[in-house]
Amino acid sequence: MSRPLSATQLGIKRCPSCRNVCQKHVQRCHRCHARVHSRKPDSIIRTWALMLAGLVFYIPANVLPVMRTSVFGSATENTILSGVAEFWRSGSWDIAALIFFASVVVPCLKFIVLTMLLVTCQLKSGWAVRERAWLYRLVERLGYWSMLDVVVVALIAALVQFRGLSVVEPLPGVVFFGFVVVLMMLATMSFDPRLIWDAEVDDV
Repeated sequence: MSRPLSATQLGIKRCPSCRNVCQKHVQRCHRCHARVHSRKPDSIIRTWALMLAGLVFYIPANVLPVMRTSVFGSATENTILSGVAEFWRSGSWDIAALIFFASVVVPCLKFIVLTMLLVTCQLKSGWAVRERAWLYRLVERLGYWSMLDVVVVALIAALVQFRGLSVVEPLPGVVFFGFVVVLMMLATMSFDPRLIWDAEVDDV
């Protein structure tokens, strides 16, 4: 069975701003005058740069403490993983699982999947095209879960201080993790998933 023709093969492209369909030779959209490209310019290079920057920030995000808890003059500093262990030991398994998922599982999954997508697209591989496209959509949706770690720390700090039980202060680890979240979201947005299908078109 023959495969359906792609937009590139049909000589058309879509405006990223107003979704207007334009001819391949058109540089600007006739409707909103935005720049129109068949593929996102420098998509692979931008994604590599943003992802590697996120990976660099991910190291101090896990090594540096994310919060300091002071109870009756005794202060304790926790990194992400030590905080997960502390919540687990105290019986707050749901919070521990949530933080571990948002701060460890999601970022690592994004690093692995984006690296695989970038390498296979650069090699113009036609391997598992549909599965790779599905993985990209999964990573795109999971990206917003990374912010839960920062939100949980903020909520815990507000709750504890409201009850007057202790004092909780955010530390530099939270800032670095925030950078990781933003950079990885930008990396996912800068990647053009249509590059995944280009190899399949080239094989026709």
